[in-house]
Order: sequence, then structure tokens, then C-alpha cells
Amino acid sequence: MYVDTLRIRSNLTYEDLEKTASFWATQLLHKIIDGICGRAYPLYQNYHSVWDSTEWIHVLEDITTFFKVIVGKNLSDEEISQQLNQLNSFHQEAIMKCLKSRKDDIRQALLGEIVDISSAQLQNFDWQLKLALSSDKIATLQMPLLNLHLDVKENGEVKPYSVEMSKEELQNLINSLEAANKVVLQLK
Repeated sequence: MYVDTLRIRSNLTYEDLEKTASFWATQLLHKIIDGICGRAYPLYQNYHSVWDSTEWIHVLEDITTFFKVIVGKNLSDEEISQQLNQLNSFHQEAIMKCLKSRKDDIRQALLGEIVDISSAQLQNFDWQLKLALSSDKIATLQMPLLNLHLDVKENGEVKPYSVEMSKEELQNLINSLEAANKVVLQLK
């Protein structure tokens, strides 16, 4: 599991989190979640007495990754507790409280990252159904063809795309779009 890899790689984080006082740990965790959600991450200058700059970078990266993995994989409280067994009970409780109160914020931030991967958006579409009666090779064909015209906005510019599809190709497109819609609905 990825979180086990995180634990092995980042024993520094667990040890360093133990360095923080109870108030600072909760405040730090919420500020890191703020950073995940697009607001300001906590500043090193506020924690320079606890960590040196190299440790600070590892603390931020590892705790950020930990929260993203936990929420992204939708782990249960029991699974999360297993990942935190190296921490004292106060820090375990602080992390669990932060996760419970901010899980939806983290999930929305992760969904935003996914949406940002593809900046192209469908602006408009038009379609036409044609019946090809013959071709230069076959005297009578009678095959329905769909002409699909898409206006896609990408990086602020609208680009037109045209596609001609047979009945089978159209069915494949519909199946793909339905599968994508199911995935989107599951993420909500």
C-alpha cells in the first residue's frame, strides 16, 4: 500500500510531528489542509524553531501526501489509525479530528486537481445524420453516417472539430461517455 511506503520513507515526519506541541500540531495540520485547498501553506518562519529547512520541506510534502492519499483512497477510520500507530495518542487524535472536519475540503481540492488536468471544455455541438446511398466501390450502400461538430474551448481559444461516424462508432462513443459519466457521479 502507498501509505506504508509513505510511513517507511517519512519516519522523519512522524518523529518531527512528535516535536510539535499539541496546539501547534492541530494548527499546523489545518494550515497544511488550507494549502491543499488552494490557500496559503504554513510558513517555515513560523516553525523554524522546531525544524530545519530540509526537515520542514519533508514535513510539508509528507503530511500533504498523507492527507491526499487517505482522502483519495477513501480509507476507513480503522485503516487510518493503523497508518498512525507510530504517533502518540494526542497526535493520532489531532489528525483524525482534522480529517473528519476537513475531509470534504480535501476531496473537493483533489477533484479540482483532476478537472484542471484537462483544460479543454465543450462549448457547443451540432450533429447531422446522413444516409450514404452509394460509394465509388459499392453501387448501393445505404449506411447511416453521423456528422458531429464540436466547438471545444482550450486555453481560452475555441477550436472546431468535426467527426464522421458510422453506427458502430457512434455506439462506442456513447458507451465511453456513459462510462465516464458513471465515474464522475461516483466522485460526487
